[in-house]
Amino acid sequence: MLKRRNNTTVTIVLGLGILLAGAAALSWMRRDRDNLALIDPVPSDRSEIAEILSLPEDRRASELEALATDSQADDRPRARYLMALEALDRQEPEAALQWLDGLEKDYPAIGGYILLGRARSYREMGEADRSTETLERLLASYPDRPAAAEALYILSQSDPQYATQAIEQFPTHPRTAEIARSQLEPGDDPDNLPLLLLLSKHLYLSDIIDILDRLTLNYSAQLTPEDWETIAFGYWEKLAYGKAGKAYANAPRTARNLYRTGRGLQLDRQQDRARTAYQQLIEEFPESDEAGLGLLRLARISRDERAMPYLDKLLQEHPDYAAAALIEKSKRLENLNSTKSASQARQSVLTQYSDSEEAAELRWQTARGLAKAGQLAEAWQWGEQVVKENPTSESAPEAAFWVGKWAQDLGETRKAEEAFEYLVATYPESYYAWRAANFLGWNVGDFTTVRQFSPEVAPLTETVLPLAGSETLSELSRLGLQQEAWEQWQVEFLNPMEPTVAEQFTDGLLRMGVGDYIDGIFMLTHLAQREDPEEQVQYQALRQQAAYWQTLYPFPYFDLVLAWSEERQIDPLLTIAIIRQESRFQPAIRSVADAVGLMQVLPSTGDWIAEQYKEPEPTSLTDPAENIRVGTLYLDYTHKLYDNNSLLAVASYNAGPGNVDDWKTRFSLADFDEFAVQIPFPETNDYITSVFGNYWNYLRLYNPQVKAQIEELQRKYSQ
Repeated sequence: MLKRRNNTTVTIVLGLGILLAGAAALSWMRRDRDNLALIDPVPSDRSEIAEILSLPEDRRASELEALATDSQADDRPRARYLMALEALDRQEPEAALQWLDGLEKDYPAIGGYILLGRARSYREMGEADRSTETLERLLASYPDRPAAAEALYILSQSDPQYATQAIEQFPTHPRTAEIARSQLEPGDDPDNLPLLLLLSKHLYLSDIIDILDRLTLNYSAQLTPEDWETIAFGYWEKLAYGKAGKAYANAPRTARNLYRTGRGLQLDRQQDRARTAYQQLIEEFPESDEAGLGLLRLARISRDERAMPYLDKLLQEHPDYAAAALIEKSKRLENLNSTKSASQARQSVLTQYSDSEEAAELRWQTARGLAKAGQLAEAWQWGEQVVKENPTSESAPEAAFWVGKWAQDLGETRKAEEAFEYLVATYPESYYAWRAANFLGWNVGDFTTVRQFSPEVAPLTETVLPLAGSETLSELSRLGLQQEAWEQWQVEFLNPMEPTVAEQFTDGLLRMGVGDYIDGIFMLTHLAQREDPEEQVQYQALRQQAAYWQTLYPFPYFDLVLAWSEERQIDPLLTIAIIRQESRFQPAIRSVADAVGLMQVLPSTGDWIAEQYKEPEPTSLTDPAENIRVGTLYLDYTHKLYDNNSLLAVASYNAGPGNVDDWKTRFSLADFDEFAVQIPFPETNDYITSVFGNYWNYLRLYNPQVKAQIEELQRKYSQ
């Protein structure tokens, strides 16, 4: 964000340890592959259609027409449909009808959409009766397909009875939401309640919070517990946790609803009410997983002595939370000056719950503390334990990297190389894999060379398809019809409160397709929070597939990013990495500090930097072209401030030059990795790893050479 313009002898052998850790991790990875039956491989389309859709527009049309006229081509029906849509976009309905003629027989999966295209063609030709007749044929032939909702919406413009049918038959279709909104009366009207309840399920609406507020303020006495649950879920999904907690208090009495009542109230700083909700949860659903989490929350909001009974109960009755309870207990014992007991509690975590995340954190904290004290050999030993005992921990990639660094500092060059290779092969998505690749001598850009690095950037030529849903949904995605696919999914997605792993991936994928990158990325990354062991295995299997990462790292504004990055002589992958971190690709987003758009430029900063470079002041920072033009200009400025050191330039982009200059005087620049760790702003520390982590993921996905290097290394470690 552009905030401102100023201112002991080690008995363990690393080689053996890394090989054991590698064997353990690779064995674990193989187990995931064996469990792929629990979640199907994500389908990807590498057909001629996928290749054509990846081409520039000036080449796509001729290739598509050639395919559409090739009677021997398997993809001919798909190409014909796309040619019809392009003809309609050119306002050539007669040509569209020719492409659509009889097509539903060859392409039944999207038969309803073919009839919609035909109806649109007739309408644009002024043949209203034939258009209506075609829509009615659609309703008769495909009455339960989501395409029928579109037909009902069109027909409802002249006959209200079709609006009633749409509301009854397709309440979750976006077109039905438009119908409901058009029928809403202003103020508190009894007829509004069913319409508002219908809209409360359409969480993508820009004013969904206002709709939920209207329901709770004006109709609370008429709402059923199920209505309250729907409203609470909406608030929760939109991060309005205080309102969600109050709404969940009126929902059906389930373990999840009582937990969310307490958690929502706690996040709203209503500790007494939160405590009451947690206690009700524990009394009514004592064996539930939520009761264990409620006990942990109760302990954390209680003073030291009062927390102990909750922690003891947690240890006795909820073994899944035992490690967390022991860590919390150790903190309370330290506060009570029971140092020995606190140490025993931590040791129990390491011995009894060695594979827990809490054990990983303990080991990693110990390793970092030893390294800070200059005891690198001991730090190395503890870091190895994280990698070997906790391979799925968030700390494992970082530990593997520093194990390599410490081995290098101790003169163990070959063992350091083994650690770095293992890291890249096992955690290829990690920021630390990029750092390891640098130490391996790969040409991937370093903190001091990223700016000038000019990697090959090749667009992806395959389409990631939904993991759940119908054949029609898959076909719409294959055709690149993202809006239609998303609308289809709104009808098919029947369980948004408790989706399967496959459904949540599909939801994230389709959100990304329509530009809802904030929620899409959240849905995809939040799969990591699955606590059910089988679902966690499914997620781990999913994240080993390239399609998962391709979905997480899209490249919108491809041409603009490449053009302005070339103009500023900045690595385009660094530009898109910053855009992903700053705005999640939302061109109109504004921060609380009034930073605007893709690269989060403050208007005053945009004007100032344009003046410094004698370029035109930005006319609209919500315009992607203008925002990237000015954002890359400022990125050029921060690089020039620090002799093209991208670590300092990126830190300055987030925290401002004043803070970076202060850190330069306080911390040594002899080791950039150590410098980054020492930055005292957690936000900036996270920003650096996030931006360069983004950069690395774009490089490994969009650069053929790096992609091939990683695959070769993974083959080596899988043998």
